[in-house]
Amino acid sequence: MKLYSFFNSSASYRVRIALALKGIDYQTVGVNIRIGQQNAQAYRRMNPTGLVPTLVTDDGEALGQSLAIIDWLDRHFPQSRLLPDSDPARSRILEIVYAIACDIHPVNNLRVLRYLSEELNISDEAKKRWYAHWIQQGLTAVEQLLQESQSESYCVGNTPTLADCCLIPQWANALRMECDLSAYPRCKAVYDACTQLPAFIAAAPENQQDKLSA
Repeated sequence: MKLYSFFNSSASYRVRIALALKGIDYQTVGVNIRIGQQNAQAYRRMNPTGLVPTLVTDDGEALGQSLAIIDWLDRHFPQSRLLPDSDPARSRILEIVYAIACDIHPVNNLRVLRYLSEELNISDEAKKRWYAHWIQQGLTAVEQLLQESQSESYCVGNTPTLADCCLIPQWANALRMECDLSAYPRCKAVYDACTQLPAFIAAAPENQQDKLSA
């Protein structure tokens, strides 16, 4: 399999965590979204959205959208299941996943931040306030969801799930953007625990092959 990825993309980071947790071998192809490589015609033929990541399976099927990719991996490689079949754990996990992937990430990703700067002429200071506002709104909800799930080392239960695959990249981005994260102790506990695990270390942005060329 090939994963078309950008080292600092949180959506790519999610998929790398899932692949590592399942012990799946794959080849990484770097797509530098900072210089627009995702807009190349060949890449757009694989992924019409022009986003990362894209997973190309051994059968040649190209899949975009991180959650769709992880769902495919979970069904085809059922070891270390990331989304259980049964409730209440399944619903709890998806609630956290969607709070991050649908409510926080879309308004704070690179193309949105660039539009604020390049098209709307928003200052860097105002853009930083935008980012911090949506982090505060989103993580306040996630923190409450973790309290309801009685999280400890992981978002739900005693092993990493799809929720952890989503939370760790989002938290890492918030740290990089220097957001105040002091109000979210349960989120921090999950981040601190997960980032000690070999799979999460292997998937981290600083450990990716394409980091040096970005």
